[in-house]
Amino acid sequence: MKEILTNGVTRRNLLKTSAAAALIGAVRATFPSGAFAATGGAEVTGVKLGYIALTDAAPLVIAKEKGFFEKHGLPDVDVAKQASWGATRDNLVLGGAANGIDGAHILSPLPYLMHTGKVTQNNQPVPMAILARLNYDSQGISVAKEYAATGVQLDASKLKAAFDAKRAAGKEIKAAMTFPGGTHDLWMRYWLAAGGIDPDKDVSTIVIPPPQMVANMKVGNMDVFCVGEPWNEQLVNQGIGFTACTTGEIWKGHPEKALGMRADWIEKNPKAAKALLMAVMEAQQWCDGTDNKEEMAAVLGKRQWFNVPPKDVLGRLKGDINYGNGRLAKGTDLYMKFWKGGVSYPFQSHDAWFITENIRWGKFAPNTDIKALVGQVNRQDIWRDAAKDLGVAASDVPASTSRGKEIFFDGKVFDPENPSAYLKSLSIKVAS
Repeated sequence: MKEILTNGVTRRNLLKTSAAAALIGAVRATFPSGAFAATGGAEVTGVKLGYIALTDAAPLVIAKEKGFFEKHGLPDVDVAKQASWGATRDNLVLGGAANGIDGAHILSPLPYLMHTGKVTQNNQPVPMAILARLNYDSQGISVAKEYAATGVQLDASKLKAAFDAKRAAGKEIKAAMTFPGGTHDLWMRYWLAAGGIDPDKDVSTIVIPPPQMVANMKVGNMDVFCVGEPWNEQLVNQGIGFTACTTGEIWKGHPEKALGMRADWIEKNPKAAKALLMAVMEAQQWCDGTDNKEEMAAVLGKRQWFNVPPKDVLGRLKGDINYGNGRLAKGTDLYMKFWKGGVSYPFQSHDAWFITENIRWGKFAPNTDIKALVGQVNRQDIWRDAAKDLGVAASDVPASTSRGKEIFFDGKVFDPENPSAYLKSLSIKVAS
């Protein structure tokens, strides 16, 4: 029986309220009082945000847990778990006013696919904006145990003979990713294609929500999958499969998730949008702290967030990789990055690559005006404004909107100023 104190308040609720008040008090004591007023006058005190149970959602979770939203005048931010990227899309289409969400921890290409109506009902465009990049690196491509003898790692061609034999026996090869045209789809496709395996002809790509990857691999529903952490680590910890490579080995320092928002919400609430971004940027700085990794793993592992053992989060968060096939790598630079080196900045050149790869695989038309599309969705101007108000060191604010040419593990070069040359250099591509 609950112990009622006064006005229907239970002792448990009172203790929870006291703990929350103590946390806010600690945050206020840590930061100058003026910092709380820096974004005063925000149009609203909260916003509805979505997240998927993936380690790269940490900036939103930490901003909530550590009181950063409260610090910047947004005490009523709701960070709600989404069942899948499809559910994230559907709830963004609804919007917060219609019991959906206004923004989310999101696959970087998804705002572009929604903005152009490529993945929405009746192809109805939903204007979107990207305010920040949430992280770099630390996704994984994992393979079922039956392929351990192939020795497959970064070179996917070692799977080709095994896949050919399985197909010859009348069995289907299933490659799982999390959303068509999303980052995991693109990493998987790049890796397979570089190894001479056509992702449109040699395998069947299937969509599985991140938290369901391990269970589906366990019952044999897939041969290979690409997903973020902690699910590759959990797969290895449960002895179900192994990691062939991490995505940082495909493209070192690659962009991954983004903070995406409905454009109309930003237009109605420009001050709140900046306040929200400032809170997330502070959380990213906290997440990047080496001394905070164990606490972050414990927070993310909580029942209300990921509901996983913290050990499934911690290893690769620190750059310690047990690939599950006898390979152990300690202290690598393949850990997830959240802030240092311009991680948070939404480089337009990164978005250009995502669009270019989706042109490659038929999601966008070959004549898509990449620069114009990026200019519509990428709001690096808001990021720079927020960084200024936050007092971000000049060394952490990129001088350019482009990170320049990018080099992949197979030697291919993406020049954001010449995407067509990149497309022509690729051995496997969708015919225009």
